[in-house]
Amino acid sequence: MLVLFAGTGIFLFLVDQVHKVILMIEELAGIANVNTLYVKTILKIIGIAYIAEFTAQISKDAGLGSMAAKVELAGKILILAIAVPIMTALIETIVNIMPIH
Repeated sequence: MLVLFAGTGIFLFLVDQVHKVILMIEELAGIANVNTLYVKTILKIIGIAYIAEFTAQISKDAGLGSMAAKVELAGKILILAIAVPIMTALIETIVNIMPIH
């Protein structure tokens, strides 16, 4: 339980710093005229990766290695599902660049 509380405390302490980084990334994306859908999707993917890793590490610390593996798998599947619009846009861009014979 101590590890859980300490880890959660550290995570909550860093939330303000993470918020500042997110705002900076959104500002840079606005300057570069990048579609905000893509930026928000990438930020969601990063968030899922961190939360899944944090949860898996807590599970491993508790001696629940099989649950940790399932949490990691769930995180990967969620990331894949969320990344579909970006992959679709990337494939469409590549197809549009390629010359048609």
